[in-house]
Amino acid sequence: MIEKKTLRAELKRRRADFVAAIPDGVRALLFNRPPGAIADLVPEGAVVSVFHEMADEVPASNYARWFHERGHRIALPWFAARGAPMAFREWANPFDDGLLVPDPYSALQPAADAALLVPDVMFCPLLGFTSAGGRIGYGAGFFDRWLAAHPPRLAIGLAWDCQLVDELPLEPHDAALDAIITPTRLYGPF
Repeated sequence: MIEKKTLRAELKRRRADFVAAIPDGVRALLFNRPPGAIADLVPEGAVVSVFHEMADEVPASNYARWFHERGHRIALPWFAARGAPMAFREWANPFDDGLLVPDPYSALQPAADAALLVPDVMFCPLLGFTSAGGRIGYGAGFFDRWLAAHPPRLAIGLAWDCQLVDELPLEPHDAALDAIITPTRLYGPF
């Protein structure tokens, strides 16, 4: 089995190459709304968390806008400092990136005075996944710890098709996902 550090580097390279090959006009059409099979599983009034995408990540903020228009409160990961535990704060208007500030890892997050929320449904970033719901992230364990301590009703990964792998070097603390959405396929719900 390949070492996690080596696998993460390979998955980042593969993802960057894949995203670079997608024409801008096509990329703008992807991930504008969740598949109906997933949207139907999200209870009315549920707090939905997404992540504000960094370079080469799936445009998850599109889902924030879609769920916000349907009356859901939107939460984004929030960090007080580098290495601090992950929390979630409300993104009151996902049509306004100006409400967000840089987090310690170069992503965008709500300001420190935004309401703390506990997500009912989480859309999670990832570097790689298996067709059975296995997930490997960036290595800091923030999502694994949150999922273990605060199991949401649903935890769903968002990925490009190129991030699918046959197997992952998973450990007992690695949280499995309930489903994974790519531009061409829905894996799960498991």
